[in-house]
Amino acid sequence: MHPFILERPTSLAAALAFRAQAGRNDAPAEYIAGGTDMIQLLQEDVRRPDRLVSLAGLLDRRIDVGPQGLRLGAAATMAEVAAHADVVRQYPLIAGALLDSASPQVRNQATMGGNLLQRTRCPYFRDVGYAACNKRNPGSGCSAIGGENRWNAVLGTSEACIAAHPSDLAVALVALDAVVIVRGASGERALPLDDLYRLPAEAPHIETVLQPGEVIAAITVPAGASGLRSHYVKVRDRASFEFAVVAAAVALRMDGARIGEARVALGGVGTKPWRVRQVETALAGSPLEPAVLRAAAARAAEGARGHGHNDFKIELMQRAIVRGIETAGEHA
Repeated sequence: MHPFILERPTSLAAALAFRAQAGRNDAPAEYIAGGTDMIQLLQEDVRRPDRLVSLAGLLDRRIDVGPQGLRLGAAATMAEVAAHADVVRQYPLIAGALLDSASPQVRNQATMGGNLLQRTRCPYFRDVGYAACNKRNPGSGCSAIGGENRWNAVLGTSEACIAAHPSDLAVALVALDAVVIVRGASGERALPLDDLYRLPAEAPHIETVLQPGEVIAAITVPAGASGLRSHYVKVRDRASFEFAVVAAAVALRMDGARIGEARVALGGVGTKPWRVRQVETALAGSPLEPAVLRAAAARAAEGARGHGHNDFKIELMQRAIVRGIETAGEHA
């Protein structure tokens, strides 16, 4: 493990003054909260910061559900949110995605903000034995392109990176139009969660739009997302403690026997949580008929590009969407 200095500031203002950064390997100082992902990457020598700045005890961990919607403090744990009675009742898509994530032990420790900023599970990023990884070593190349890429993305890729985004929670939140509250030394700003993440383009080591000295302070979900008929589909290699090969977050507002509104986002297939608005448009006003759902889901493949071992994901993600819609529709 690379030696580092651990800073334990006593206020959030003091922590922000260190101008640490999340989501990129070339930052000399990084923030750490629950640490479930960070510690593993430190041990494996993937991350080599000179300084870690602890956010322990400095961020809000409240869970508030009211007429204005849902507000989750960034320090709330995955377990706390998944077990919250109002979240389970009004925002079951979030609770379901959390319970499909990690293990009970990890969920008890991992924070909501940290979950959104966890790093890719691309094996070439996590194994320093492979020199070529543009996320870990900018400009070195991408071993996954032309390599064993079963786990990698088919949407939002570039010639520099095909690493898939790992968070189940982020997929559900993107489907529900969640907003992140970002706090820095100059104050707060709010941005749609979908806009937090950057596509890899030529700089895949820069994963978010967070600036040095900025942290996620809270996550909000609008009240309009409450009560939607929803389902989270996660296809994975084993039943627990496994990341998605393909995932689909589906939320429906039914108008009788037809879909009045649909929200669909994909995980395991994109370089960021992938909202498929073209599928949503095709579903609006549609009946819950298999052929109709299949035709709408086929639009998710627009722009998709396989790289050999992961070609199967293009078909599988369409089937996951159909399964999610059918299951959510049964609840109507």
